[in-house]
Amino acid sequence: MTGTAPTLPERLLLLALDPVRGKPYCRGRFLEYGVAGAVLAELELQGRIAEERGRVVVVNPLDPPDPLLAVFLRSLPPPGKSRFGSGIPSRRWVRQSGRRAEGLYLDALVERGVLRRESRRFLGLFPFHRHPAGPASPAEQVRQRFEEARAAGFPDRGDRLLAALAAAVELPSVVKRGDRRTRAAVRSLAREEWPAQAVHRNVRQDKAAAAGGGDGGGGGGDG
Repeated sequence: MTGTAPTLPERLLLLALDPVRGKPYCRGRFLEYGVAGAVLAELELQGRIAEERGRVVVVNPLDPPDPLLAVFLRSLPPPGKSRFGSGIPSRRWVRQSGRRAEGLYLDALVERGVLRRESRRFLGLFPFHRHPAGPASPAEQVRQRFEEARAAGFPDRGDRLLAALAAAVELPSVVKRGDRRTRAAVRSLAREEWPAQAVHRNVRQDKAAAAGGGDGGGGGGDG
């Protein structure tokens, strides 16, 4: 990886992917939502967007240095340009942007040697990819930093956002590790940090649809 620190979408992917098998530890669709939420979290950390009553509002439309973040910042309505008021519902944007966000970040990490791409076929017919760690992967450092931050109670906002997003996508190493109080504290972050809350609401929608026999693929509403 380059000398720059990995962004939240990159850190979430490195935390969520098995470095040997290249398979997500959580459900794939949930991880897509998580990467989109991590994009919003990173843009907020950099002072580009804010959240107002459940909507994502651009407060600084200048392109950030990171090219992928610039792409997604441009995908948000410019200040005051939405037909339905300022910004766009965070939950809807996460649902609509998840697959694209994960795809672009995976492509970028593969190109930089952080991940490898292995193409396979399910039942010999349907192609799919796995993304094990590549020669330039900082996955171990990302995991170590996460555990150190957890032990310290996530004092840094970026680490806290990462934990909230990991909890929102139901990453087992985050939501099932530790005693009951520790698990409850991490799960509560998914409700306290608005990008993770947008992810969590889409996850809950998909789970409810699956339980009721639906496909969970609706537009996400305005919530």
